[in-house]
Amino acid sequence: MGKIGIMGGTFDPIHNGHLMLGKQAYNEYGLDEIWYMPSGHPPHKKYHHVTEPAIRLAMTELAMKGQAGFVCSDFEIRRNGNTYTAQTLKLLREAYPEHTFYFIIGADSLYEIESWYEPDQVLSQAVILAARREYEDADRSMDHQIAYLSAKYGADIQMLHCKEMDISSADLRQMVAKGQSIADFVPQEVMTYISAHGLYQEMET
Repeated sequence: MGKIGIMGGTFDPIHNGHLMLGKQAYNEYGLDEIWYMPSGHPPHKKYHHVTEPAIRLAMTELAMKGQAGFVCSDFEIRRNGNTYTAQTLKLLREAYPEHTFYFIIGADSLYEIESWYEPDQVLSQAVILAARREYEDADRSMDHQIAYLSAKYGADIQMLHCKEMDISSADLRQMVAKGQSIADFVPQEVMTYISAHGLYQEMET
């Protein structure tokens, strides 16, 4: 039986903030592994261009090199159609009944989670590890949200004490398109891959 952290996302591209969040969960909650799981066809991104899954998976695999306990998983990418978190967690529990899953989310997702597909299923099928916000009264605000969701859904939500990196994948794509270096924000292998494959050369509209 293992304690498995799940880090989902488009990872377009994966960056050091994603890795920092995983490391904190791994260390703070004594997890056995962190599975980084690029989404296949994220429904909330259907009106935005998303780099093809095989490329995002390759970048994620590169980012895992040398990271103890980190695993790149193609579990979502192998599925057809839209990939919803509720369904992913259900399928994971069916495929790996011996494991306990910890779903890792950023602070904003804790406040948006009720707008997700079947939030009750998301909140009932994994321990939620939510990164705290970094501004004043953040903990108090998160305490209220955690208490609310826990009472309404019977969820097990724990706070993840990790300083959030003020960078997003969208920011990095824009930087690459402008010819700016992203060396400070992604692993070297990922930066080399982006350059070698000419990714993110066009500005997003």
